[in-house]
Formats: sequence, C-alpha cells, structure tokens
Amino acid sequence: MKSMKIEGKYCQLEIGSILNGGFQDFLKAFENQQILILVDENTHDYCLEYLITSFPELERAEIMLLPCGEENKVMEVCFQVWQAFTEYGVGRKDLVINLGGGVVTDMGGFIASIYKRGLSFIHVPTSLLGMVDAAIGGKNGIDLNGYKNQLGTITQPNRVFIDTGFLSTLPAEEIFNGYAEMLKHALIGDSELWEQIRHIQSEEELIQEDVVVKSIRVKTNIIEQDPLEGGLRKKLNFGHTIGHALESYFLQSTPISHGHAVALGMIAESYLSMKRGMLSKEVYKDIEGTIIRSFPMITLNADDVSVVISLMYQDKKNVAGEIRSCLLEGVGTCVYDQALNEDEIGESLFHLTLLHSTQIN
Repeated sequence: MKSMKIEGKYCQLEIGSILNGGFQDFLKAFENQQILILVDENTHDYCLEYLITSFPELERAEIMLLPCGEENKVMEVCFQVWQAFTEYGVGRKDLVINLGGGVVTDMGGFIASIYKRGLSFIHVPTSLLGMVDAAIGGKNGIDLNGYKNQLGTITQPNRVFIDTGFLSTLPAEEIFNGYAEMLKHALIGDSELWEQIRHIQSEEELIQEDVVVKSIRVKTNIIEQDPLEGGLRKKLNFGHTIGHALESYFLQSTPISHGHAVALGMIAESYLSMKRGMLSKEVYKDIEGTIIRSFPMITLNADDVSVVISLMYQDKKNVAGEIRSCLLEGVGTCVYDQALNEDEIGESLFHLTLLHSTQIN
C-alpha cells in the first residue's frame, strides 16, 4: 500500500511501508546531529536490524536498551537514560527515535520531552496497540508507586511512522492486545468500524491497513479538536478508569496486558451504562459477547474489589475526590465526566467474576 499521511495541527502521521515514505527525507534534517534509538529487548532483537539496514544513516546512531514490560516504565529507568544522554553530550537539536510498543513510546516520549526542556522525537510503533493508540496524541508518561501514568507530559512527537509490516514479528496475543483499543475507538466514535471488526477472529484480519487507518482516524479526529484533554479527548479513556485500576492491581502479582485490562474495563463500564439505562441490554450483550470471544475474564473476591476501587481514587480524570469515567449511550456514542460510586463499581467488578465462571463452563 502506498504511504498515506494524516497531517493535522497536532497529529503528524505517515502510514505505510517505512521504506517507501518520507522517513529518509525526515532523517536528512538530522544528518549533522546525534540520533538516539530507544528500543526494548524485543524490538532490539526483531526490529532494529531491519531499520538500520534499510537506512544506513542510522548506523551511527546510539542504541539505548530499555527493559521490557509495564513494571519497568518507571523513573529509575528514565534517570539511567538521562545520565547516558548527558554522557553522550546530547543537545536540543538531536533526535530520539522510539522504536517499540506502547511502553517504549510512552517512556521514550517522556524521556525526550523532559530532557533539556524537550528534544525532537519520533515514534516508530511496532505493536498494534502502539500503532492505533499509544504512539498517537502526544501523551507520554511513566508509572509511580504502581499507579498508571502518574508522571507525564502531553508533547506531540515530530512525526509518527506506522508500518504494519512490523506486526509480523508479534505473537497473536500481542495483536489482540491492540484489538482492545480498536474496539474502544469503534464504541466511542465509529459504529461502522464496530460492525466491521466485532466479528474478527484472526490476527490477519486485524492488521489490514484499511482497518488500522479507520481506528487511527477516530483518535486523531478527537485529538485535533482537544489536544490537551480539556473535554472531548476524555472519551478516549473509555474502559480505562476501571481498566487501569485492574492493570495496576494485577501488576502486583500476575500482570495482564494493557489491552486485556482495557477490554475488562470496557465490559464493566458498558455494564454500568446499561444499569443506568443509558445503553440497551441488547447492545450491552453484543459488546460483552464480542469482548469475551477474544479476552479471558477474571475472578475477584471482596478484598480484591476493595483494592481495585482504592486504586481508582488515583485516576487522573477524578474531580474533587469523585471517580469519573466515560459511559456509552450507544455504539459510537460516549459521554465523559460521569461520576461513579463504589457500590456500582463493585457490582461491575463482581459481574466480571460471574462472566469468568460462565466462560470456563
């Protein structure tokens, strides 16, 4: 597929083979500057060689290896990278390339946007979740004391280069990790996309560029209207209020992926939408059935639920100590700043446990 561009005031993306687009021309602007490539163990082993052999000007780049996993998206790792930047004499005109999935782009963007009040940086996402969500929109951040993305910036990358060819390096479960964010985009803003992807059964169907582009456009259209999350952009947090708390909770024992956590969060928040009379039971059941086909449910006891709810009080969307969330009014229609109480949150979490018992029988 020929490279296509999405060029807004805030979002600068190029989608298609990185070999046939503007990546090389972009690099020319930095031919007299240092280039640093941030990778994790996976992208170091499976993606870095392809990038460097395709673009020989990157042979001189400094490679910085980040540890894998959400548990390593922390300040201690950032300090190590900043120390290395200092030793290398990195200046504000130099370029950081973040080559990886959501953890690499989240942390790499944060590292670059903080150092010397901001370096130029680009994202080359290598996971489906990174391509449709994490690398887009300028949210950069790290975790603090087990709480998701408590430290961060909203700083747009100079450009995002999205090449779905990198997805061939991923196992099926990583592809479906990104599927959760695609479902979210469909549920909050594109009913046609929902109908197109809700019956998908294989990773091959998910990584078609036309489907990826449709999902990306839901997010970029929102960001162009609200880059700093003053209102409309909060819709992109659907499934994340409960999902982030679940992700933080399981990070302490048996970590689950971000996409899995968001999928669980979407069921719980859709369930609350139905219980409040905002969403029909029929539509809720369609959402529940779609997600259950691709993601395992979980079991939580009363103590677990209490801990998860306590984690939600650290959510960034909260106002005056009130837990705030996004709820659905239908497929493609979402409202934000909805206050949740502990009783209904608990009910939605116990519902996930009920679904788990149904799923295994």
